[in-house]
Amino acid sequence: MNSDPFETHSPLRDVAANPEAMARYLADVQRVLLDIGRNLETLAMETRVHLRGTQVPGDRFYHARLRALPVERQLKAVLSHVNDLAEGLEKTAYKRKAFTDEVNKLPKLRNEKELAKARKKNPPLQPSQNPTGQQGGQQAPGHGYSVPTNIYDLGKNRESA
Repeated sequence: MNSDPFETHSPLRDVAANPEAMARYLADVQRVLLDIGRNLETLAMETRVHLRGTQVPGDRFYHARLRALPVERQLKAVLSHVNDLAEGLEKTAYKRKAFTDEVNKLPKLRNEKELAKARKKNPPLQPSQNPTGQQGGQQAPGHGYSVPTNIYDLGKNRESA
């Protein structure tokens, strides 16, 4: 007999590894749970009718109902748990798919982060600019006003406010 649990092949291991197979499996289990829930609803109605109809000599009209309440309450709690299980299975299938999508996107995100970090560490070199903002009488790009190169250029470069 094998002592290592990882050496034995389990069909659910294959299902857990594939998000689509897991979604199909969980949908099948959910379908079974919903069928059980319908059967339990029918059982709860039939039980209610039977228990509330059981009268003991000397009972008042509400005694049978009071005796039936704990059983009805418990069946209602079981139904609630079954419905919660079915809902949880559906959420699990969606979260499993989201997990796979996130894992598939992770290498690209890490690569982008690495590139951004490298860019931040070593910014690209920019061409040096003339510190006065002038270059042979031409306006430096990005400045809002032009600077005249001599007194005779005052009329050409004047801008209105």
